[in-house]
Amino acid sequence: MNAEFFSALDAIEKEKGIPKSYMKEKITQALIAAYRRDNLGAVSGENVIVHWDEKKKTITMQLQKEVVEEVENPVLQISLEAARETDPKLSLGDVVSFDVKTQDFGRIAAQTAKQVIIQGIREAERGMVFQEFTSKEHEIIPGTVLRAEPRGALVLSLGGGSPDKAEAMLGVNEQIPGEVFREGDRIRVYVAQVRNMQKGPQIVISRTHPGLVKRLFELEVPEIADGIIEIRSISREAGSRTKIAVWSEDSNVDPIGACVGPRGSRVNAVVEEINGEKIDIVKYSDDPVEFVSAALAPSAVVSVEILDEEGKTCRVVVPFDQLSLAIGKEGQNVRLAAKLTGMKIDIKADVG
Repeated sequence: MNAEFFSALDAIEKEKGIPKSYMKEKITQALIAAYRRDNLGAVSGENVIVHWDEKKKTITMQLQKEVVEEVENPVLQISLEAARETDPKLSLGDVVSFDVKTQDFGRIAAQTAKQVIIQGIREAERGMVFQEFTSKEHEIIPGTVLRAEPRGALVLSLGGGSPDKAEAMLGVNEQIPGEVFREGDRIRVYVAQVRNMQKGPQIVISRTHPGLVKRLFELEVPEIADGIIEIRSISREAGSRTKIAVWSEDSNVDPIGACVGPRGSRVNAVVEEINGEKIDIVKYSDDPVEFVSAALAPSAVVSVEILDEEGKTCRVVVPFDQLSLAIGKEGQNVRLAAKLTGMKIDIKADVG
């Protein structure tokens, strides 16, 4: 153990971000494990001490033995007679320290030490990945497609494609229908959840999550990022249609117009990112009648009647010739409106 070894720890800390103190702890554990592997009588490593000298750039090991009258465990104990050969002043109950030569460890013991160190590095890297991506939960991050699995799932390298970054799988159900990606393509994904699993962190990513649309609007619309406009709710059927309810406390601000942008530039940028998915932007209202009416766009609404005290069920009357528009293809429009408002909507046609 010399200066080069300490330099290696500095390099690990710099390149991988693993603190030197953490690695010192793991190496200490590894040396003690190697000693125990070579000395089966050492039930615990408590009597083995590892000294780190940063100034001299040295690591030394010492075995401590208790001075006893009758030795029962030669690994942990030493007789008074033998102890006084090293120091005549020693008495029963004293502790004697002996240097341990790590180069004398057997091959299996050395391999044990190596495995402890490797495992320590892996645990540290997993912990760092978990911390890094936990802070990115509910955010959009870049990813690079590494490969496609046989059933259509994509394996991505997250964080810009650096080889030391984490990998995650974008499942078929988390891909926008109609999208096609190839190896090497750069895409943006939404971090839905980060789980700390036994085999390492599991990063759940998605392109179908409503949060993706919300974050995209925050990136494209400065008024949302600044808090002037709020996104109150989103309902989405990925690949087909999204409804988003926006609101502003400032009466001088048009929240819908701001999200659409000049000549539709802002909303079009979001639509392009999500493969042409249609987006309805409606104005949020605390008045459930107004909110439900807006949510059913592009259909006009004749009347809205709240049917229960909790305000969770309503009957909506629409012009006769717009009934199919209000309901939407396979009921999609009314279904998204119900999700957006949190209400059960019963639609009827106005028959005059």
